[in-house]
Amino acid sequence: MKKVSTMKKLCIIVLVLLSWATITEARRVEKKKTEPAKNSSTERRVKESALPYKAYIVVEAGTGKVLEGENANVKRPPASITKLMVADVVMEKLATGAIKLTDKITVSKEAARIGGSQVYLKEGEIFTLDELMKAMMIHSANDAAYAISEHITGSIDEMVRLMNEKAKMLGLVDTEYHSVHGLPPGKGEKEDLTSCNDLVILARELLKYPKLLEWTSTKTDSFRDGKFVLTNTDKLLTKFPGADGLKTGYYHESGFNIVSTAKRGELRFIVVVMGSPTGKIRDNVVMEKLKKAFAQYKILNVVKKGEVIDKDIFLVDGKYRKMKGIAESNFLYPMSVDKKGTVKKEMLIPEKVTGEIREGQKLGEMIIKLDNEVIGKVNIVSPVYVPKANLFTRFIRRLGLNV
Repeated sequence: MKKVSTMKKLCIIVLVLLSWATITEARRVEKKKTEPAKNSSTERRVKESALPYKAYIVVEAGTGKVLEGENANVKRPPASITKLMVADVVMEKLATGAIKLTDKITVSKEAARIGGSQVYLKEGEIFTLDELMKAMMIHSANDAAYAISEHITGSIDEMVRLMNEKAKMLGLVDTEYHSVHGLPPGKGEKEDLTSCNDLVILARELLKYPKLLEWTSTKTDSFRDGKFVLTNTDKLLTKFPGADGLKTGYYHESGFNIVSTAKRGELRFIVVVMGSPTGKIRDNVVMEKLKKAFAQYKILNVVKKGEVIDKDIFLVDGKYRKMKGIAESNFLYPMSVDKKGTVKKEMLIPEKVTGEIREGQKLGEMIIKLDNEVIGKVNIVSPVYVPKANLFTRFIRRLGLNV
């Protein structure tokens, strides 16, 4: 009886062990089935979140030459970078004399209610356009952008319309604006969209205005009679020598964005980065790209303004028999330091010109090529005024006599 009892116990132990092993194996298989595959969408999302950006581009500012980029035409929300188009509308109106920086702006109730980055405008306060432009471009103040827009166009809707109109005029094919400040859209609203390509075009347009760079390169300033300190959101101004603008932007869905520019000597580059996970990562990407660009490129002074073109033009009616044209402007070109190509200049100039010649009158064109690819054009103009010769001289010349 004792032996039988012992055998029973052994059988029970074996059965328990087998059951435990079966259950353990089943759980292991089930866990393996539920774990994401190595190339699953979950892993891809984790990998993407670790990327330093969603899109970027590096461009030489003078020529617009693209040095490198990735996803540069992908539409993304720019956040506060939207204010660059508000600034462009303002700068254009300043240039035409339609408005002045000394113009007084009274803050509306709506402007005072705008949140996010702000200078805490109060309804009824009065500031000059210059003061509010500083607040918008240095401190990225949303309330200032709103107040400026209302004053310039009479309504936010009209400013947005003008911003989209200007975008079309500049050829910004990936851009659409729905706000003047770039805040996240509320319920039923659409978000602002643009691309790295379009932001480069806008940046190059804004670089025409020295006053704008004066604002964007300011690290700190005061507001409301010194009671409020404006701190520039662009930390590269203190991190990268030569950096002088233009604008940062962030909200959760857009990530950290920037349109940055820096100049050293005659070389200026623009770097746009969109969708970085942190501001530090975004800034590090910009600094890396700028360092690389300044190290790898030099500026080639291909044509100098006033350079004499060594080809005579016959003046059919002019007081003088012939003349040589000059280059209307400089032409600088960024050249890779290891580039071995040859730059050639082709002159498209007529053999003769009739009538009087005005100083600065276009006579022809210089075509500049690098390895047989056109990289630029410069007008050839008259260096002086040449009046018509007297009637007798013109008659003789038309007979073919050399006078």
